[in-house]
Amino acid sequence: MLSDTMQQALNQQINEEFCSAFIYLGMSAEADRIGLPGFSNWFKMQYQEELGHAERFFNYILERNGSVDLLPIGKPELTEETPLSLFEKSLKHERHITVCVSRLKDLARGESDHATDVFLEWFVREQVEEESNAQNVIDQLRLVGDNANGLFLIDRELATRTATPAE
Repeated sequence: MLSDTMQQALNQQINEEFCSAFIYLGMSAEADRIGLPGFSNWFKMQYQEELGHAERFFNYILERNGSVDLLPIGKPELTEETPLSLFEKSLKHERHITVCVSRLKDLARGESDHATDVFLEWFVREQVEEESNAQNVIDQLRLVGDNANGLFLIDRELATRTATPAE
């Protein structure tokens, strides 16, 4: 059974994951607005992935006989973005989520909640991948600078991203 503190923290993480999904959906719309369908696709796939993360936490709480408490989410702050600024915001947000997951791991260890500690390992690895993916696109965007051909090639590459099945 989950402690009240752990249950509350896991419910907060569900909220973080839904907020992440909402941010990525907004980024997808913004990328579409500026005429970059590949970028829009990449962010849409990220949106779907974040929904899957929220569902993992949701199901875990229920498996541990806990109570899910869905919290409100706010509006993403996205205006007049560039491809680079979208990915910089993505990386900043993923770093925030990494901190959240690390705090959950610390709490689980502090409470000797071994089941939750093991459950969170997947998210630790996932966050390494999330930060790396965003950083790689940032590096490419900085490399091409204002070169429209380079941006076009990155957009085409991002268009190939497909949804990955949940593990």
